[in-house]
Parts: sequence; structure tokens; C-alpha cells
Amino acid sequence: MDILLVASAFNSLSQRVYAELSERGHRVEVVLASHGPDAVRAAVRETHPELIIAPMLKTALPEDVWQEHTCLIVHPGPPGDRGPSSLDWSIAEEAPRWGVTVLQAEAAMDAGDIWADGSFPVPPVGKSDLYRNEVSDAASAAVLLAVKRFADGSFKPKAQSDPAIAVVWRDFLRQERRRIDWENDSTATVLRKLRGADSQPGVLDELCGREVFLHGGHGEDRLRGRPGALLATRSGAVCRATRDGAVWIPELRPRKNSGDPAPFRRPAASVLAGFPAPPGTGQGTPRHDGGPHWLPEEAAPLELPPERTTWTDIRYRQHGDVGFLSFSFASGAMSTDQCRRLLAAYRRALTRPTSVLVLGGARDFFSNGIHLNVIEASADPAGESWANLNAMNDLVEAVLRTTDRLVVAAVGGNAAAGGVMLALAADQVWCRTGSVLNPHYRRMGLYGSEYWTYTLPRRAGAGTAARLTTEALPVSAAAAARIGLVDRLVPVPARDFTGEVEHLAAALAEAPDLTARIAAKAAARRADEARRPLGEYRRDELARMRAIFFDSRAPYHALRSAFVRKQPSGSANPLATGGAR
Repeated sequence: MDILLVASAFNSLSQRVYAELSERGHRVEVVLASHGPDAVRAAVRETHPELIIAPMLKTALPEDVWQEHTCLIVHPGPPGDRGPSSLDWSIAEEAPRWGVTVLQAEAAMDAGDIWADGSFPVPPVGKSDLYRNEVSDAASAAVLLAVKRFADGSFKPKAQSDPAIAVVWRDFLRQERRRIDWENDSTATVLRKLRGADSQPGVLDELCGREVFLHGGHGEDRLRGRPGALLATRSGAVCRATRDGAVWIPELRPRKNSGDPAPFRRPAASVLAGFPAPPGTGQGTPRHDGGPHWLPEEAAPLELPPERTTWTDIRYRQHGDVGFLSFSFASGAMSTDQCRRLLAAYRRALTRPTSVLVLGGARDFFSNGIHLNVIEASADPAGESWANLNAMNDLVEAVLRTTDRLVVAAVGGNAAAGGVMLALAADQVWCRTGSVLNPHYRRMGLYGSEYWTYTLPRRAGAGTAARLTTEALPVSAAAAARIGLVDRLVPVPARDFTGEVEHLAAALAEAPDLTARIAAKAAARRADEARRPLGEYRRDELARMRAIFFDSRAPYHALRSAFVRKQPSGSANPLATGGAR
């Protein structure tokens, strides 16, 4: 079937729907509604779709389009739910279950006939994590069912006038409702407000006399202080006291009208470092990590005791002969500092007596490669790009050169660019079935690095590697397994991924042929090194990347800036192969 996706952004859900439909043989095109109604009309005229699907839409479809074509809208709420902040309200009101509805477009918002729906339990996670996992799983299943029903031609959609459907209109959830009362709100309330706005729009607040948006929230069990006071930093996050505890906030975003040259999300400590110090703190000595000098750095142990409730982005634990090095970085992006800290943790993990080391294993993002927001905020974006890429290469190389145990990359969520190559450096890649991979760099105007010219052809073959990096399309987990990028699909909900990985890793460690497999791996690495040393792959890739980074006219710089600042760039078709490789 010829299907046109209309989306305000080619985000995680739009990519998931695209990949799932393509995997099932449908011919799918995409147009960005952010380029205006005329772009949508032009795409309809050019593609002649049998069906139009809007997996993520912030503006209404043109009336002439939905009147002339069957248009299905994915709404992140249960049947009868209406309004623009559905998912936000589900967290704010502590709904135990929520849903997704696929309904037909009509004049009234979210009021069209229902083609399919699905429900899911709401775990205590951030809105963006919920959206990329439980919502994405339910939406994907509902879209596939709706497409099947449309193709059959015999299904009669359910009208929302059905008395069994309770219609509830929820207004836009404004900052007045999100605002935190640090003196009176409990830690649980603060966390709920932060999690309900972790990606967008954030929670508007004031720090050091400046308005900022707070993004993300995690509980802290030991640090305490005056409600609202800043207590410490850790790995780029800041800790802030509540009336009965404290919370960690990983990212801040200055207001666009604040005069800050980088009004976008980035590590909270780096934003605070640019603010004036509170009265009485003095000038102090600049910190090596770029954080505010007037706040202490409160480190957490790599092996965090199980009774602790605190935030850290890198953890190690061991069960018998299996080590688990988990990491979770906001938006999946990995800055120079994060790459270096993860490499240090990886090297420490290698000192432990294990035969299997699992890298990843948490729900949500695995990795999206270098941190474009940190790079864009840097005084020297080219230099920071270069430093970040080299740090990412160092990490990938360490995984590739590990020959005394099997390394498993447990991909619980989406991965892109260098993050995919980090996973491919492992001996086995285990991927949750709901994940989407983007094993390419082209849409950011980059050639790519992280040893992709070695790992991608090694797994998928030279022809497929060339196609993946040239076409630059999202790949479903099932498709990734079929072409050799994934060794094992893990068909579980996001909440069960970590436990299932532990079970599978324990079985791998007990396999009778494990010693032989480790020996074979070491022999293969020696043979590959004799044919062409890893250093040569790195040298050639970095030469291409350095030429791009330090060329002010290279498309990368404009594409990066537009991406970070959420500005439209390029074609209304996000699948157009612009940029450079």
C-alpha cells in the first residue's frame, strides 16, 4: 500500500511507524507538517497515497486533505481523551494506565471515528521515556491494526458518540500548573512535575536570579538542605533540596529571550557555570569540569549499593560471572566528558573477573553518539566536535580490543550514528523489538567515524553498509536482525528488558562452549588486525571528519545548529538524502 506519513517532526514515534510499515512491505513517504500546509498538499499530489497517517502532529491537517483522503491521527491518549497535553496529564494525575488511539481526522480535534486503540501501564518514568517506549509500542501496534483494517475494507470505525466512550477534554497543561513550590511540595510531587515535562516543555523556574527550564528529575536519599537550595553537582547534573528530601536535575534550558547564546537543553552544571555566583560564595577557582565553582561535586560510587536511591548516569554491578555496565544519558547524547567517564568505568569493569560483560541494558536510549547540544554551546564548536569524536572513538576501540571475555551490547531503546557503532563493537547485540536504529551520519552532513568502516561491513556486508549509510533511513529492530546488525531480538516490554537481559546473560555465561567462543574471538581479532590494523580505520575516518569539522562552510555546522535549536532545515521530506557522507 502507498502510505504518506505527515509529521510535525520525524521523531522517535514517526521513525518507528515508518520502519514498521516499511518492514511489512508498504511504500512509505514522509512530509514534515512544520514546512506548512502547502508542503503537505504538494506531497499528497506527488505521492498519490492510498492512506495518510499522522503519527505526531502539532498542527491540524489541511481541511481539503482530510476531506479528500482517509487520514488517521495517532493520539497519545485513550479513546475519548481529547486535548493537546494528553500524556502530560496522565503523569500529572498519576494515571495507573493510559492509552493510544488511532482516529480519523475531522474538523474537531481528536473527535474522529476510532480505527484502533491500545493501553499500557504507566511506570514512574519521564514523559519522553514513556513516549519512546510504552506509547511507541502501543501506537505501533494500533497503527498496524488500523492499516490492516483499512486494507480489508470491511471494518467499520467506532464513532466517539458511542455511549461506551467517556469523552474528556483536557486543556493545554500550562506552566502555572507545572510550577514547583519548593517550600511546600513534597519530593514525590516535585518528581512528578519534573517527569511530566522532562523533554518538553520543561518546568519554568528561577535559579541564581535567572529564569530557566528544568528538564528531568531523579530522587536523592542523603543530601538535604533548605527547600529550593542548590546542594551539589554530579556528572553535569545539579541537586536541589525539597521540603522533605532532594532531587537531581540533569539538564537546564535558558529562556530564549534571556540573552543566553545557547538557549537549549544542556547539562545543568554547565548552564549554572555561566550564571553569577550567589552572594557570599566568592569567585573561587574554576573547576576542571566546567561546573559552577560554588557548588561541591558529590561523586557516586560506580558500584552503587542496592539500598541507595540516588541518580548516577553510569553504574556497574556483577552477578556471578556476568558484569553489567549500564549507562543512561539524557537524549542518548554522549559528551566528551561522558565518553571519558564511561571509558574509565569500562576499564574498571575489565578488571573484574567475569567472562561476560553486558554494556547497556537500561530501558530507553542506548546512545545517539556525540553530544550536539554541548558542541553547539561550546566557544569552539569545531574543537569540541573533534574532542568529542575522539573520546567516542577511544570508547569504541576499547570495546573492539576486548578479547578476554564476551561483550554484549544490550540495546533497550533507540540508537543512532556513533551509538549504533558502539553497539556493533560488541560481540553480540541484543535489541528490544521496539527499538529503532539509525546506522548512519549523513543527515548531519558527516562521513562518520567510531570504526564504522570496519564494524558495519563486517556485520552487514559492504553492499548493505553502503546502502545504510547512503540512504540514511531508520531501521526497525527486526530489519536490523535480518541484515546482521542484531544477533538477538528481545520481545519484551521496556519495563522487563533489564530483567530479561540478566536472564539471557546468565545463560550465556553458563554455555559450555563459552571458553572456545572467547578464544575464537581473540583469534579473529588478531587476524583482522593483521589484515588491516584498527588504527588505519581510525586514521582514515578521522581525516574525513576533521576536514568537515574545521571547514566553516561545511553543511554540518548549519545542520547541527538547526537541529539543536529546533529550526527547520532542508527539504520538507526528511528522507531526502541531502548533506554529505
